[in-house]
Amino acid sequence: MKWIAAKVTFDNLDRNLATDLVADVFYSMDLKGVVVDDPDMDPDQDWGENAIQPPAKPAVTGYFADTEHTAARCDALESALGRLERTAGIKARVEYTHIDEQDWAEAWKAYFWPEKITDTIVVKPSWREYPSKPGEIILEIDPGMAFGTGTHATTALCIRMIQNHLKPGSSFLDVGTGSGILMVAAAKLGAGRLCGVDNDEVALGVAEKNLLTNHIDSFSLSRRNLADALEGTFDLVAVNILAEVILTLLPDASAMLEENGTLICSGIIASKKDAVLSGLRATNRFELLEILEKEGWVAIAARKSAVR
Repeated sequence: MKWIAAKVTFDNLDRNLATDLVADVFYSMDLKGVVVDDPDMDPDQDWGENAIQPPAKPAVTGYFADTEHTAARCDALESALGRLERTAGIKARVEYTHIDEQDWAEAWKAYFWPEKITDTIVVKPSWREYPSKPGEIILEIDPGMAFGTGTHATTALCIRMIQNHLKPGSSFLDVGTGSGILMVAAAKLGAGRLCGVDNDEVALGVAEKNLLTNHIDSFSLSRRNLADALEGTFDLVAVNILAEVILTLLPDASAMLEENGTLICSGIIASKKDAVLSGLRATNRFELLEILEKEGWVAIAARKSAVR
């Protein structure tokens, strides 16, 4: 399959805010992940030898399939960027490149290095060497074309919350599983029943491969719309998507959970934290447990309680 790389470079004094807003434009187009070029990144810290050099300008790149709808998607992207300039003063320029799927899958690997997510959990790309230390939990991942390397703030926050709230033997559901990294983390932290759902067939294949690579052979993966009901309920449900999708899923999330079960919501930009908290309160079923923030992203953990 051919792909289009849409690279958006921009000028704005608040670089983090601009990055989040441009990324949000891509997410609104139903892209599950983007690549961020940060000129302030430090490739020498925890990246090992021969790491790439920092980019010259800030940019956000999104990838979408080259189909008969490509022209319309490019028009929609450019219109959204125009609105962003008018409303937020972010001057952006977009550049398109045609690439093969295999070329894309290989090229981005230069950006992915072992990274310590918590005090004990390390995410390691399957093609990198990493000398593990005593007590460390290693999550070996090759995301391929699926979202979820663990190094993005949304996934890192989710992993930290799973470590904080998962009890050994607990059943775990990952809604929008992507690369399967959250299922791998849950399994290595002692989860019992392990399930993941995604509406992307490619993601499910990637997730299965990553689970098997990590010597996890007892799990269930299924392709379905994220709001479709599953059989049974779970002790912990993780939803690492977008704030707008989380809000539509909250009634279904409550039905998926055991009484006193825990819901972890991530993929929330800071400006939408209050909307998700209001949505949780509106269900009248959730008690707030924890809020974590990193790099302008938010994760929320809440416990399902009895109807009040």
